[in-house]
Formats: sequence, C-alpha cells, structure tokens
Amino acid sequence: MRARIDVSEIEATTKIRAKYLRALENEEWGLLPGPTFVKSFLRTYAQALGLDGKSLVEEYRLHHETPSEGALEPLVSSPQRNRGRTPPSGPSRAYVIAVSVIGAVIVALIVALIAGGGSSTPKKAKHARTTAKHRARTRRHASAGATASSGALVALSLRPSALVYVCLIGDGGRRLIPGLNLEAGAATRTYHARRFEMTLGNSSITMIIDGRARSVTPSSEAIGYTLTKARGRATLPAARRPTCE
Repeated sequence: MRARIDVSEIEATTKIRAKYLRALENEEWGLLPGPTFVKSFLRTYAQALGLDGKSLVEEYRLHHETPSEGALEPLVSSPQRNRGRTPPSGPSRAYVIAVSVIGAVIVALIVALIAGGGSSTPKKAKHARTTAKHRARTRRHASAGATASSGALVALSLRPSALVYVCLIGDGGRRLIPGLNLEAGAATRTYHARRFEMTLGNSSITMIIDGRARSVTPSSEAIGYTLTKARGRATLPAARRPTCE
C-alpha cells in the first residue's frame, strides 16, 4: 500500500492468486493451501516488494507453524520386551507412603520460609524475560522496516502535456524509455524500480509517483532527476544527466 502497487500487478509478477496475496497480508493462514505453500508464497511476495523473505519465513515458523504430530508422540516401552521379566524388588508400600509424607512436609516448610522475601524473584525473572522478548521483537521489526525502506520499489508513470523528449533509466542501467519524443496525452505505462534516473527535454510533463501527481519546475531547457523511495525526487546536475544515445 505504501508503494501504491495494485494487487493485480503483484499477482501478474509473482503468479500468486490475488486471494492468496490478501490472505498473506491479513495473516489468514487457514485460507492458504498449507505451511509449505505459505513459506513459498512469503518468499516470492517478499522478493517482489524488495523485503527480506528469509526473515518473514522465520517469523511465520516461530509464531504460526506447529510441530508435527510425530514429534509429540510419547516414548512407550514395548510390553513384549518386559514380558517374562521379574519386577525388581523394592521397599514396602507403607515405607514409600511415610517417605512421601515427610517429603511433602519438608517442601511445605521450605516454601513457607521463602514465601515472604523470595516470592518476588520469579516475578522479576518473568518480567525480565518478557521485556527481553519485547525488545528483540522491536529490533526485528525495526530492521525489517529499514530493509524495506532501503530496497522498496517506486512506481512511476509520465503524462506529457506537450511534445517532450524523455530518457528514462531504471535499475541496472536498463533503458525504460530510450530517448523518445512523447506527444501530449501519450501517457506511459507504470514502471517499477528501486532507482530511476531521467532526462526531460522540457517541463511539459507530469510525473505520477506512487499514485501521486508531481509537476516539474517550469523550464524550457533540459532537466535531470533521480528518484528513490528513501530520498524522493532530486534534481541532477547537467554532468550527471543520463543519455540514451
């Protein structure tokens, strides 16, 4: 939503159906095919948005994935192995009961002695663990937000109001508009990149950046811009303006 990218565009890029994308956004895991698909969708979706897919998958595993049933099965000794063995002899039942009663009395006395001064220790330890978990989660979210901001995509389209020369360069030096004269009303498609560089022949054009219209400073000469999510739009000096020749 911050990047002003429509779900249909992500659906076309990732080949993930829109209803599954919305389920990921809303954490409605029951609407998805299963944990394996959820992790695969998270990686693909994160890559399309410039996020850390590994971090999202680990957080999903930590908070939403349950262990397999096999891991919860108790260990039970086989009755066949014990068949025919003589149970070991031990103390009498009365002796066991007496020892249990004495042990219970001792435990009760110890608890009564330390209840006054030591009762706050477990609470402090629990509070310290809760605080540590909260701080760790806050750091993870802050790190994920910084990564998303530095690598987020910018959506850009151009709408000329008169004849204007345009040279538009995307990520990796790819020429998106290779030095063409655009006529009035010939709006371009929406491009997505982490960084744009452009040279405009004049100011007769409107930029649509992440869904918002931005005008260009009036000028009858060539103008250069760089555009990123973190720094927004900045003017380029003549020596750094891209050329599509």
